[in-house]
Amino acid sequence: MEFTKSLIKGKLIKRYKRFFTDVQLNKEVVTAHCPNTGSMKGLLDEGNDVYLLPNNDPKRKLKYGLEIIKTRKNLVGVNTHMANRIAQHALENNLIKEIKNSDLIKPEVFFNKETRFDFLIEKNKQKSFVEVKNVTLFRNKDTAEFPDAVTARGTKHLLTLIDAIKKGYKSYLLFLVQIQNMEKFKIAKDIDSEYYNNYLIAKKAGVKFLAYRCDISSKRIFIDKKLKIIHA
Repeated sequence: MEFTKSLIKGKLIKRYKRFFTDVQLNKEVVTAHCPNTGSMKGLLDEGNDVYLLPNNDPKRKLKYGLEIIKTRKNLVGVNTHMANRIAQHALENNLIKEIKNSDLIKPEVFFNKETRFDFLIEKNKQKSFVEVKNVTLFRNKDTAEFPDAVTARGTKHLLTLIDAIKKGYKSYLLFLVQIQNMEKFKIAKDIDSEYYNNYLIAKKAGVKFLAYRCDISSKRIFIDKKLKIIHA
């Protein structure tokens, strides 16, 4: 996925009210839209380098959107809305070896009245659901983690992926690691033990878990490497 415009580098001042980020651009302070409403744990230190995407849409009040934060020498893609676009690009270009050469790739498909999964794919008449989780947390130099806060929604998705298996689908959960230089991935058991326990249940039930790292720059973000999933 390539950015539609060149990103502008600045310095983080603060994130507040979930949707707003104040950034120092040269001698000017601007307020950028924050497209990540999560905790963004470990990313929000004042003075971190950030990269903003400018927009000239007259309907939008904020003229910049936050795309990347640099922390502890790693670029981190923080736009959760980009995650599905990156994943779709990977599916269409066979960058995920476990689910390549699909006959059909359909985004945003309802499984039931309450749950919509990110992708429905089909290969040789076998239908599979793929749910994507954006990963931005790392607490040591080479291991990405998820979640960065308690996630009831994430637990619900795990249980529904199990239901999909019972109805004849294959189920995949893709942890999309938008962090440079990561080599491993694990569930943050200490942050959400319920999610970890349901992850183990889902794995035993046949849900396939995948972790892939992104190559990140100020010009584009795309999947480039599979990561080993380790257990706490």
